[in-house]
Amino acid sequence: MSLKPKKPKLAYIVSRFPYPLEKGDKLRAYYQLKELSLTHEIYLFALTEEKISIEHIALLKKYCKSVEVFRLKWWLIALQIALSFFSNSPFQVAYFYDPLIARRIRKKLSAIQPDHIFCQLIRASEYVKDYHLCPKTLDYMDAFSKGMERRVKSAPWYSRWLFQSETKRLGRYEQAIFSYFEHKLIISEQDRNLIMHPQRNEIICVPNGIDQTFFEAPEKTAIYDLVFVGNLSYAPNVEAVAFIDKLMKELPNRTCLISGANPSPIVRRIARGNPSIHLLGWVEDIRSSYCSGKVFVAPMTIGTGMQNKLLEAMALGIPCITTPLAGNAIHASDGVHLLLADDLMGFSAAFKQLESDVQLYESVSKSASHFVRKHYSWQQANSLILHHCLSFKD
Repeated sequence: MSLKPKKPKLAYIVSRFPYPLEKGDKLRAYYQLKELSLTHEIYLFALTEEKISIEHIALLKKYCKSVEVFRLKWWLIALQIALSFFSNSPFQVAYFYDPLIARRIRKKLSAIQPDHIFCQLIRASEYVKDYHLCPKTLDYMDAFSKGMERRVKSAPWYSRWLFQSETKRLGRYEQAIFSYFEHKLIISEQDRNLIMHPQRNEIICVPNGIDQTFFEAPEKTAIYDLVFVGNLSYAPNVEAVAFIDKLMKELPNRTCLISGANPSPIVRRIARGNPSIHLLGWVEDIRSSYCSGKVFVAPMTIGTGMQNKLLEAMALGIPCITTPLAGNAIHASDGVHLLLADDLMGFSAAFKQLESDVQLYESVSKSASHFVRKHYSWQQANSLILHHCLSFKD
């Protein structure tokens, strides 16, 4: 009787506990853990700003050999950010770094002796960048420096200097951290081209995927003309809601559902001031929110990366209107898989086109779902990680 071969040990470092799935980085981490647990013994190290429930920890333990949660202290966050003003470190890297947690992680890595370390986002890279006893992978995910640069123009005048400073800090750090990791990943070619390193083509593009449940639309009639879904405290989504507020004034007698976790004060104020907008917070099955709208709008102008909200809406067969910034990241064709627009009048015209042309509406609905099913699965995405990063000894 032969014994099963022992799985290699994978230490997986995240800057947020990867559940619940209300943020893009959590979603990506959760499905990576789920898939990679089939081939690796995973030791999860998760930073957090809030208390994590026993139930959520138990859920992750289904995929992990161990789950270590490290609580960030607010007073130390403030101190680290203050100190970063006297260095070149990005503020958000300083935000997530605790030297006491770093010592605890190094001690645990020494005990585990992992075969590989996987680090999600540059926010967590300081914890393992100087560990050289095994190969390491950094998942940049997005080009943070460009995302920050896009926020400069819309920032209040009194804080614009802060965003400009962080843009430069992030750009330098994205270049410098490159050489500390043997393998590098990012979510799209569009983002890879924004990493200002001479060897950036070595970064492997690993897109997000879609859970199979998103191809099974719940039985629910669309009662809103438009719908937008996302983490409603995330700056690019808040900006999108402000755009939708203006769009609804161009589309009288239409209604829009805005749904997602943690609505910011700005989002709440917009919803209160516009009777055509209905605001709905966190829901257990987000598919019900998607399917409550006839057309999904994603006017993303300042974010980076890949918009899972687009992939999810498309998978459910809901025709989407979005910007070239978001559409190009998923390689979808304008007029075939979705409609692209880059200003208020463009979004208004695209919606009216879908509203009046039943044939176009049905065609985009079917081709969008087929496109996502063919190109975006978590199995496909994680097979790229296995092939490029974890399938051989360095």
